Amino acid sequence: MSILRKFLLPFSLLYGLVIRLRNWFYDKKILSSFSYSTPVIVVGNLSVGGTGKSPMIEYLLNLLLPQYKIATLSRGYGRKTKGYIELHGKEAAETVGDEPLQFKTKFPEAVVAVDENRKQGIERIVSEYQPEVILLDDAFQHRKIQAGFNILLTSFDNIYSEDRMLPTGNLREPKSGAVRADVIVVTKSPENLSLHDQEKIGKKLKIKTHQQLFFSYIEYSDYLLDGKGRNIDPALLAKQKIYSGYGNCKAQATTSLLKLTKPEF
Repeated sequence: MSILRKFLLPFSLLYGLVIRLRNWFYDKKILSSFSYSTPVIVVGNLSVGGTGKSPMIEYLLNLLLPQYKIATLSRGYGRKTKGYIELHGKEAAETVGDEPLQFKTKFPEAVVAVDENRKQGIERIVSEYQPEVILLDDAFQHRKIQAGFNILLTSFDNIYSEDRMLPTGNLREPKSGAVRADVIVVTKSPENLSLHDQEKIGKKLKIKTHQQLFFSYIEYSDYLLDGKGRNIDPALLAKQKIYSGYGNCKAQATTSLLKLTKPEF
């Protein structure tokens, strides 16, 4: 931990207290949560930063779309707009967010929308499309929605049990919040993680009897895609300058497929 982060420890304690009180209010029904007859699956994490939420949403879309009518709802992180927007695949990333646009491009048959007000977004999707399943992206802390199933992600190289609250660490809610998860997935794991190491991580995470633990790794494809989903010969990029960021991306990273494994211990 850096000296600056150690200096910020009192702020972490205060922030943690505020979030614990908020969670307690929801647990005791003092603050209202809304549930829906349509099954809602939440994908989220306890920390800031990337834990692989987008690959997990895509994994679920791949898994469920052949059998069910699916809708995904995100807040549209990084977009320059507000309110509810349904995606059709032609929008700019700065309008709807790059990840929802990626979902719609890869899965045009899914209903994909963005709304920072998740309750409002769910109700509009249900009213207009009557989906059989709704996937909520990055909504583990959105206690106003009572999901039917919660998937909590944590990165292999920084599991939440070894992290601290913001701003000293990267946790946006206390580790105790993990108890709400039905499934915990350790993402970005080595492909051949030993059973012994899986057991060690399971003990560190203090998996409860109502929870299942999985490990996932990313398997990269052998080709690149441009912003319109067309194949690119990597050799053509050898002398090209590649930019990142909204609006200037000349080529996406290699496409990937999430692989899930369940330990046998």
